[in-house]
Amino acid sequence: MAYTISDDCISCGACADTCPTGSISEGANHYDIDANSCIDCGACADTCPTGAISA
Repeated sequence: MAYTISDDCISCGACADTCPTGSISEGANHYDIDANSCIDCGACADTCPTGAISA
């Protein structure tokens, strides 16, 4: 199951910078994770300053 980003995201971009597969991109209201390319590594969740990313 791919990680998801909640509305707590502040669009800082830290997660996108750490994603090894480039699965994170800026969406309309916050960053989004492409479930098809996410490898469930958790690097993004470890980097998020607001805890907006969860499995």
